[in-house]
Amino acid sequence: MPSDEKQSLSGESNLSQKPRLRPLDFQPVIYQDQQMWLLRDPLELSEHQIILTPALAQILIYFDGSREVGEIEAELLALYGPDIDPDLVRTTLNQLDEACLLDNERTQGIIGEQLLTYRSQPYRPPTLLGLGYPADADELANAFIAYGRGDNLDGWQPWTGRGIISPHIDYQRGGPIYAQVWRRAEAAVKQADLVLIFGTDHNGGAGNITLTQIPYATPLGVLPTDIQLVDKLAEAIGPSAYDEELHHCREHSIELSAVWLHHIRGSNPPPVVPILCGSFHEFVMNGHHPDQDPRINAFIETLQAATAGKKVLAVASVDLAHVGPSFGDDFIMDADRRAKLVSSDKSLMEAIGQGDADRFYREVARVGDKNRICGFSSIYLMLRYLGLGQGIKIAYEQCPADQQNASLVSICSMLID
Repeated sequence: MPSDEKQSLSGESNLSQKPRLRPLDFQPVIYQDQQMWLLRDPLELSEHQIILTPALAQILIYFDGSREVGEIEAELLALYGPDIDPDLVRTTLNQLDEACLLDNERTQGIIGEQLLTYRSQPYRPPTLLGLGYPADADELANAFIAYGRGDNLDGWQPWTGRGIISPHIDYQRGGPIYAQVWRRAEAAVKQADLVLIFGTDHNGGAGNITLTQIPYATPLGVLPTDIQLVDKLAEAIGPSAYDEELHHCREHSIELSAVWLHHIRGSNPPPVVPILCGSFHEFVMNGHHPDQDPRINAFIETLQAATAGKKVLAVASVDLAHVGPSFGDDFIMDADRRAKLVSSDKSLMEAIGQGDADRFYREVARVGDKNRICGFSSIYLMLRYLGLGQGIKIAYEQCPADQQNASLVSICSMLID
């Protein structure tokens, strides 16, 4: 919905309250030959979309929950003078409310309704079925075979270790990297009594660990969830364990590893615990450390105690760096920058290979996570769970992230004993 359109609301907005935006994605788009900003809702609560001019998008910083509507209007009047449209703030708020982009009672009610719908399902339907991979099981198997073509396993001894680092980038770009690690992990996958999948929650709150009892489905059927373990972990984490459960509905990170897992196990899949891992941004910005967070510590300690003696396979479904103009950088990824990224990624993989969660965290935090390590929290939590170990790098790749090949996403696959 372009910013100059006015729409009536199905209900009255609470404009007397202090308006606050929900966590959103801001994406640059070209609309009517102009550079604009698309406000994308990760939860897709509404079919409405908001497109704003760069100038209008600037007023969104005032919608942070700290100001009354009248205060916002007064500040804008003082900033821009009497030429500003007196209805601008209220018109924009009405549009945001219609699209469920405000954190208010109306939006929370819709989230609650959608959460009830999600929980009433017998399983979580695959979100990328027929889009990111074939819906037909035979076609999927053929695609996975093709991704592994040219990968030589001669001399490879069956591996039955404890941890897998697997990408969550789309199969079209990362398929061979997936294939190399999952083919080498086949023996461990087939022996596992339980699989933990630590997936990046791209929209998760600060330090949140989000669980669900709803099993994940794939083209091969349904992967059962270990509900008893989920209950124990939820009790340890507290109420926040389900605060963002609706994120499981559309988040793709766990799904893309779950499909490979199911492909290997076939008709006898092990119980799975899907774990979405939220942002570590607040830890980095505030100079804190996740090892001081009581929720994280309780989660790790409970998980270790509850799985002791079991043949557990832990999977971190993650990508590494996201760099270049597509991710907000003011530089292109030329040959020199790519080489430096290889070096920094190598150091992170060394920390992972040692099972050293603290070193991994410190290396990312020391540079303010400038490379936007997409698996930051997921890898850290998996390493905390596993403890020190010995890992090997299986594959590494820098994947294009725009048509100009000026931006990239780096990915890797590893095995941890």
